[in-house]
Amino acid sequence: MLKNLYHLIIALIILVVVLTLWGLWNRGEEQKEIPSSHQLITVSSHQEGGLIGNPLIVKGEARGNWYFEATFPIVLTDWDGRIIAQSYAEAHGEWMTTEFVPFEGKLEFEEPEDSGDFSDWGHLIFQKANASGLAEHDDAYEIRVRFRE
Repeated sequence: MLKNLYHLIIALIILVVVLTLWGLWNRGEEQKEIPSSHQLITVSSHQEGGLIGNPLIVKGEARGNWYFEATFPIVLTDWDGRIIAQSYAEAHGEWMTTEFVPFEGKLEFEEPEDSGDFSDWGHLIFQKANASGLAEHDDAYEIRVRFRE
């Protein structure tokens, strides 16, 4: 019995030493920061909760890696997430860079039916172009918008 207790204590000491060494070793490794969508795209034409009109012209800047072949998808949804318009934003400049590149896009849509306060709202979604189709390369930036005052 005393021998089993002795082995348990030795095993716990080894475990504590291994975990301590592993923690010290990993502390020195640099953590890779994943940029948020806010660091990759900015929208200058619309603010969160802003009123939109038809046609909807969107402008802003996105990092070159947000584009593929100088475009990326833009989507307008109603309050329930139903797509009511979709198109592409186009780069206005050299997009094969990591710097910000101006963009512009146009969406034409039918205003959702007025069914109460909630139906006045929707979302403007800027989707990162993902030619690979791999989920780990997906990204999007969303702005809540208003259809009516």
